[in-house]
Amino acid sequence: MAHQKKFLTVLAVGCVALITQFLFHQPIAAQVIVTVMGAILALSMFVEMVKTLKSGKYGVDLLAIMSIAATLSVGEYWASLMILVMLTGGDSLEDYAANKAGSDLKNLLDNSPSIAHVQENGGLVDKSIDDVQLNDSVVVKPGEAVPVDGIVTAGSGSFDESSMTGESVLIPKKVGSDLLSGTVNGDTAVTMRVTHLAADSQYQTIVKLVKESADKPAHFVRMADRYAVPFTIISLVIAIVAWIISGDPHRFAEVLVVASPCPLILAAPVALVSGMSRSSRNSIIIKSGTSIEKLAKAKTAFFDKTGTITTGRLNVIAVHPEAWLSEAEFISALGNLEIQSNHIFARAIVRYANEQPDFAAAQVDDFSEVAGEGVQGRFSEHEIKAGRATFIAAAPAEVQLNEGESVIFMSINDRFAGYVTLADRIRTEAPQTIKTLRQQGLSRLAMLTGDKQETAEHIAAQVALTEVHAECLPQEKISLITEAPASDRPVIMVGDGVNDAPALAAADVGIAMGANGASAASESADAVILKDDISKVATAVELARDTMKVARQSVMIGIIICTVLMLIAATGVIPALFGAMLQEVVDTTSILWALRARMSHEKLNKQTPPAQHKTETA
Repeated sequence: MAHQKKFLTVLAVGCVALITQFLFHQPIAAQVIVTVMGAILALSMFVEMVKTLKSGKYGVDLLAIMSIAATLSVGEYWASLMILVMLTGGDSLEDYAANKAGSDLKNLLDNSPSIAHVQENGGLVDKSIDDVQLNDSVVVKPGEAVPVDGIVTAGSGSFDESSMTGESVLIPKKVGSDLLSGTVNGDTAVTMRVTHLAADSQYQTIVKLVKESADKPAHFVRMADRYAVPFTIISLVIAIVAWIISGDPHRFAEVLVVASPCPLILAAPVALVSGMSRSSRNSIIIKSGTSIEKLAKAKTAFFDKTGTITTGRLNVIAVHPEAWLSEAEFISALGNLEIQSNHIFARAIVRYANEQPDFAAAQVDDFSEVAGEGVQGRFSEHEIKAGRATFIAAAPAEVQLNEGESVIFMSINDRFAGYVTLADRIRTEAPQTIKTLRQQGLSRLAMLTGDKQETAEHIAAQVALTEVHAECLPQEKISLITEAPASDRPVIMVGDGVNDAPALAAADVGIAMGANGASAASESADAVILKDDISKVATAVELARDTMKVARQSVMIGIIICTVLMLIAATGVIPALFGAMLQEVVDTTSILWALRARMSHEKLNKQTPPAQHKTETA
């Protein structure tokens, strides 16, 4: 708003000056009005420039100040006015572009749910989401956003998850499916059981991260400052030579007018904010422009194992029904029984059951749970039990399991019915992600994990990672990151969970797999992937490179056009006033080009293998 007010003030003073000269025929008074305003603005810019120099940085503000001073000193006060309009208008245009580019982040904040319909005493009570407790039963009405994370216990419907995943496809949900806060219900009401408090739910975590990224300044915003010294020298050389050859001081002013650095100042921040907005639409929150720059130059990526290369949760990897029972019947009985439980094994079984085409939720009566042993209930007129071998009639005393596997036994009417094995497994998109990162030119890819060497190497081999550092303590992970040679930097660290937070903070760019609400890791990270999809790491690298490419192009376009205009102005064919008008064209060109960083490109989507688009339900 400050830039807009300054711009409107310059326009207002300019109008007064125009009326003074052309209506009241007082050119001296008009010149004084413009000169005073120009001197004030030039002085304020000079103060800012001194602050920049004291911080050890060099900027391009000097050219803007000199162009104002030069035109005023030779009496080209209308050209000075145009420069002032250009500078303040350019700042306003930058604000507009930044707001436009950040509209996706703003929409995320504006649509945050605040009320939940909680079932109490046979009715619905509207409560603030902060007052909703674990295991509360909440009704989500048609068209409403899911208030907190939960699992469907009654009803079914389709949900719009675009605010979370960026994909505008309705996702079907049924009993046992996970619901993420912030997703929007379709046409039918569903009832869910709360699994995360509001503060820990996915949407509120994302809102917190978005606010943090919006408040965190981008160190790299003044990308044009890298070109400040050579561009300033070139501009002054051309201006001085033109003055000496022509003997006319107006020529010096005419060159500096078209050398005004507005397009350089505006191009980089607009491109970077646009890139951050675009990343949010791809389910990635990048917190600063510095992180975008480092991601674009990354040479090394370290990965944690559990929750990063692997899913970080138990999955059913094999089903072993007895000969008298089909697999579909086995899963129908076990899945419906486990829907009633909150146990981590139950969630894995229900998720697997929901992936089966023939599975349908049905009523379970007389459900009960014996802590540490198992669950039981009546399903389809049969007594079902599931849990440890000691809880199940006639269960085998021992089942051959591989390292990291667990087992759940089931009986029907006290007759042993079979068992399922569960274990963590690699993400389906992980092998392709590693391959894509290699294709992008990252020269070093490695796994850092606290797991045993044998387990780590087994997982690494499945995703074609040849460098493995196993049995690492948190401090050892940090040492591996910080001691990476300069030739391997910048270093990316990808992880999730509290134990990864120090390593994420130590890396040049820490990327947190934040889909499961690992808040400590997310707060330590420079970027957070909101979707449970590791291929977004490769997407983030490609997006950052594309953003930096657009930013550099925008700056170079401004430099090239300004240099050409300076050379033409040196011949005296561009009057100062007309040169100032041309700068508006250069500004617009640079900003429009920088806004290309906000545009989506097919190549980002093509990196995602088909398997990862599969919707995982709870």
